Amino acid sequence: MSMSANPSGTTPVRMMPSSAAPKKPAAPVQKEDAMWLQKELVNGNYTELANARQLGKKVSATFVPGNLNELLMCFDFARSLPETNALQNGMRKKSGKMIMDAERDGHSEDVCTYVKADLGMMLQGQVGPTGEALPTPDVLLLSYTGCFTFMKWFELVRQKYDCETVMLHVPYQGEGHVTQSMRDYVVKQLKENVIPTLERVSGVRFDIDRLRQYMRESAKAEEDLVWTLQSAKRKPSPIDGYFGAVYYIGPIFTAFRGTPEATKFYATLRAEIEQRIRDGKGPITPEGEMPEEKYRLVVEGPPNWTSFREFWKMFYDEGAVVVASTYSKVGGVYDFGFRHDPDHPLESLAEYCLGCYTNLNFPQRIDMICKYMDEYQADGLLINSIKSCNSFSAGQLLILREVEKRTGKPAAFIESDLVDPRYFSAANIKNRLESYFQMIKQKRTAAGAH
Repeated sequence: MSMSANPSGTTPVRMMPSSAAPKKPAAPVQKEDAMWLQKELVNGNYTELANARQLGKKVSATFVPGNLNELLMCFDFARSLPETNALQNGMRKKSGKMIMDAERDGHSEDVCTYVKADLGMMLQGQVGPTGEALPTPDVLLLSYTGCFTFMKWFELVRQKYDCETVMLHVPYQGEGHVTQSMRDYVVKQLKENVIPTLERVSGVRFDIDRLRQYMRESAKAEEDLVWTLQSAKRKPSPIDGYFGAVYYIGPIFTAFRGTPEATKFYATLRAEIEQRIRDGKGPITPEGEMPEEKYRLVVEGPPNWTSFREFWKMFYDEGAVVVASTYSKVGGVYDFGFRHDPDHPLESLAEYCLGCYTNLNFPQRIDMICKYMDEYQADGLLINSIKSCNSFSAGQLLILREVEKRTGKPAAFIESDLVDPRYFSAANIKNRLESYFQMIKQKRTAAGAH
């Protein structure tokens, strides 16, 4: 049995924020030390970007899935990630106006809200999430990994800033595996197109030994990240593998993979989780420590950023812990064995891009979710479908039905958006979650009776 997000089949109503009743102030946010460290890293990167011109640095812009952070560092670029900018603006409640400004500028309501938040930020003078002005990029590096919108996004940015653009075309895993010819094709582009362009724009000569050193750091961080995410196989889980994992994946999926700072972050994180395991404790949430683990879930789809704490609290209130998620793999599927390899640096970059979650076909994604359901002893699957993200959301009902059929576990379907506050209906989502947890309870009761 599955839960439809919309049993009537009608389009969900856009929910405008209500100003009728004042909300009581939220309690102070609770975070692990590693979460605060992650915030310092992110804010530090925005400060570096804001001061890039004074520091004599050129600026790159690239996307999270398949990002070539180690390669970009070889050319001393300050590194901006448009998705992260939109996400951070969403968490800081700034994205709503940016999106409406972009729509007034002619962009459709159906366009990805990450794109509109980014374009709206440009219209507001390119002031970033921390209030510091972000510089115009000198180069746009597009690693195409399964999202066609990325290409259109960078076309619009290029038109706005008239900056250099270089594309790394990554073949889609249509047949469900990576072939040697696919790897060779990506490496050839790196050698003949990407690296020469980055050399020319930056004025820095490529040093493959420098790339190898960054990859050594990447592999250390990746090892600790995988250990952290897989700690959720324990009962109780010491982490939340969806909401909490947002903080865990931030450094490695953005501008810090390959740096000593990232290595330190993941060593700190691992030590904290090891202590939580010794103490038999559950995850830390913004509301405090999870008192009791009642439900274990696998989640497909990104979170909603504009109401992130409110969304997470709905799970906290029910004692629901997400033990695994596909979103925490969108910037790299490390838990299936991939590590950046300093002995084969360019081939390793190709392998990384080819293996991103957004570059997997549906049978691979279904296999992954079913594996998580089994290995993490989950009670069910929850899909958060993102209204404006057609490339990611297409086929999710098929995923839901197939996972239910193969695992015998109940699945549910809710809908929100990335950074558009008009598409987050707290009451609607809360009702569906409560019904879903009731369904899990009933399944347990029925199983116990037999």
